[in-house]
Amino acid sequence: MARRSTKTPPPDDFEERILDIDVVDEMQGSFLEYAYSVIYSRALPDARDGLKPVHRRILYQMNEMGLRPDRGFVKCARVVGEVMGKLHPHGDASIYDALVRMAQPFSMRLPLVDGHGNFGSLGNDDPPAAMRYTECRMASATSLMTESIDEDTVDFAPNYDGSEREPAALPAAYPNLLVNGASGIAVGMATNMPPHNLREVITAARHLIRHPAADLDALMRFVPGPDLPTGGRIVGLDGIRDAYETGRGSFKIRATVSVENVTARRKGLVVTELPFAIGPEKVVSKIKDLVGAKRLQGIADVKDLTDRQHGLRLVIEVKNGFNPEAVLEQLYKLTPMEESFGINNVALVDGQPVTLGLKELLEVYLDHRFEVVRRRSEFRRGKRRDRLHLVEGLLVALADIDEVIRIIRSSDDAAAAKAALIERFGLSETQTQYILDTPLRRLTRFDRIELEAERDRLRGEIEELTRILESDAELRKLVSGELAAVAKKFGEERRTVLLESAQTPVSAVPLQVADDPCRVLLSSTGLLARTAGGEAPVPAEAAGRARHDVIVSAVPATALGTVGAVTSAGRLLRLPVIDLPRLPDTAAPSLAGGVPAPEFAALTESERLVCLTTLDESSPGLALGTEQGVVKRVVPDYPAAKDELEVVSLKEGDRIVGAVELRTGEEDLVFVTDDAQLLRYPASQVRPQGRAAGGMAGVKLGAGAKVISFTAVDPAADAVVFTVAGARDTLDDSAQHSAKLTPFDQYPRKGRATGGVRCQRFLKGEDCLVLAWAGTAPARAAAADGSPAPLPEPDPRRDGSGTPLAAPVAAVAGPV
Repeated sequence: MARRSTKTPPPDDFEERILDIDVVDEMQGSFLEYAYSVIYSRALPDARDGLKPVHRRILYQMNEMGLRPDRGFVKCARVVGEVMGKLHPHGDASIYDALVRMAQPFSMRLPLVDGHGNFGSLGNDDPPAAMRYTECRMASATSLMTESIDEDTVDFAPNYDGSEREPAALPAAYPNLLVNGASGIAVGMATNMPPHNLREVITAARHLIRHPAADLDALMRFVPGPDLPTGGRIVGLDGIRDAYETGRGSFKIRATVSVENVTARRKGLVVTELPFAIGPEKVVSKIKDLVGAKRLQGIADVKDLTDRQHGLRLVIEVKNGFNPEAVLEQLYKLTPMEESFGINNVALVDGQPVTLGLKELLEVYLDHRFEVVRRRSEFRRGKRRDRLHLVEGLLVALADIDEVIRIIRSSDDAAAAKAALIERFGLSETQTQYILDTPLRRLTRFDRIELEAERDRLRGEIEELTRILESDAELRKLVSGELAAVAKKFGEERRTVLLESAQTPVSAVPLQVADDPCRVLLSSTGLLARTAGGEAPVPAEAAGRARHDVIVSAVPATALGTVGAVTSAGRLLRLPVIDLPRLPDTAAPSLAGGVPAPEFAALTESERLVCLTTLDESSPGLALGTEQGVVKRVVPDYPAAKDELEVVSLKEGDRIVGAVELRTGEEDLVFVTDDAQLLRYPASQVRPQGRAAGGMAGVKLGAGAKVISFTAVDPAADAVVFTVAGARDTLDDSAQHSAKLTPFDQYPRKGRATGGVRCQRFLKGEDCLVLAWAGTAPARAAAADGSPAPLPEPDPRRDGSGTPLAAPVAAVAGPV
């Protein structure tokens, strides 16, 4: 089947003509037309109202549609359709993108559109919803942009097809270009202007009105730098001055970050403000990439906790052993948490692209505003003159109303009546027609009074408008006053902090914490902490007592080292020293600033820490005693690859009651049972065993007895034994207990696995020991809440009875 031709044949009289055109001239002309179209009609803002054509058309059309702040929302698709059909013959996507940006509070310092729905997120991590879902109306500030546009304040031009008219610029009651900034890429040029604070810009503009010859330094007293919608910190002000002077410059924006304790074990960097146009997703992605490539050290985790209620909150956990300030400097250097902003103040002035400084930008705006207010005043004066003309004519008619009525009644038609009235009263045609159109019901005495008041008011307003139009000083005063009213209504405090330079150079802070010597402490209340130095703390007697000062275990370490913690379940847990909180340098040793052990070690409900160890494999090792009388010396073999080790195989129902790291191996091991028996023998009688062993018999227990204390005491040191007796059925702290403090040398040595000797005689109503301890003097006691508790005077009797306690005692320990 033959294919039918769709081409229309040429007419019979068609004469083919071929024109020879130089391709260079054609390309040059076409490119210039394209470049002019992009520069003037798309990419660059007008210096008068600070708007590109698409933004101006959106705001103008919304004003024409009556979408004012006090009206309801309408679908964005409806606005986009109206703008596209009447004013902007381009794709709907570009119009909606421009509308969305004017509604984003993180893009505009003073948003021009009040949006309802999802209008995107910072950094465009969450794109806006489609225009069929979102709604909009004019923001409160937008009414200032279009105010008095219907009073012949700006020029209008035909739209793309001549069917509508659109403004060449909006009246703009505030300097929108400086307040909201602008960005765009044209052909051979671009613009990139940061937002500023409305109150500061208006103050500078008013100063320029009063002092037209003011220099840049005077203006920068009011506008020290940009004020970005997302806050942040601007570092380095030299580039800002260059931009304000020449129209080109740059500055650096830094995120606002604080160092906080994000967990009990770690510090973190909390980001609450990011550089302009940077979203949290971009920062998180970059940090993860750098950590994965091992270019960024010290980051443990990154969490984006941003929500609508609290705003931006990005938590960057810092690994222990790293200085948060140094990590922050690395983040500034390698991630978008510090960004450069290049200022390029290119805007259209009289249709031509010009690079403008701060003063020039304010002058162009003020010249536009002077023209707007002058044209508005002329329009209003003309309207009031026209009205005054009609009122004066009506008053003339009211002065002789009977004659007016007679003339009208005697006339053949309206034209004759009109001519007669003009001849009789000397009225103009406009006045006469208005009299003829006025109903008789308005020609009363009361209406005459109203008309006379209106005449006087109109004369006063005309006089005031004439004074403004004839006096440049009055015009400037009026513009200044209107700007002040705008600043008062819409002005906000500055969000962006201006810094002369970076506060701390990277090289000033080491990335990692120095591996300085320290001591790790465990208190009687289960608190863990580390000291600032490696020296033992000052004895309590010299420094005075403090809360949580009874330290049951202390080992030397370094800040980046590791110590072991033995639990009552026979486990040894590795604890990184840097994870532990550092105590302030005080005279009295106290763990009031410590953190509970469960924050650092995974303990069961019935498990507790009993001692700390250095994990030094050259030491004599650990000695530990259990509730069922088992003793064990552990061979110091602690594989570095394991964070949890078993140091003894406990029998069912047994638990460790005491453990200690031996210093010399010549210490005496001391068991105290609840039936008041104390057994003391040299540690050399216990053979060291591997970690998997179950130990050996340590003390012979009586029927129903159990071990309540196990310690190691240097026989050459001044040591004491402290015991507290009570009744088994009243073991709480509120019960009345008797206690005894006895020199350690009153107890003889015996062999391992024997029964020991009696250490306290029970009084009436007492049948067991509820607390016991043996160690180096002086002893220190604490209540269950860690507060200091007094001890009785020493009693030289080994098996004597105790004396009543002045206050409950929950723990006792010696100097560390």
